[in-house]
Amino acid sequence: MDLAFAQKFATEWQDAWNSHDLDRILAHYGEDVTFSSPMIERFNGDPSGRVRGKAALREYWSTGLSRMPDLHFEVMDVRAGVDSLVIDFRNQFGGRVYEVLTFRGDRIIAGFGAYGTVPAAH
Repeated sequence: MDLAFAQKFATEWQDAWNSHDLDRILAHYGEDVTFSSPMIERFNGDPSGRVRGKAALREYWSTGLSRMPDLHFEVMDVRAGVDSLVIDFRNQFGGRVYEVLTFRGDRIIAGFGAYGTVPAAH
């Protein structure tokens, strides 16, 4: 993966999230995707912090979008790896979050969110 692809993807990712259009957000993800985040336990009550499959990811993000109608992301930086990218972004609360996404072809097959000291949600 090259940095130009990663930067273009991050812009599309930001725009999709800021549109709050769940189908647009999920269009980049494979059916067998796995995703982990501390927010999964908060929103879905699953202590593993992990979802498996696009349907479970839809359920998690649907809950999150309904609980945070003012959700807004601003990409601060992007890094490219061999088959992964890292998006450093600021959320609507001013918190810095890192999202690491691994691709198979043009679809995301795995990802995780990592949070710092500023709350991700109230």
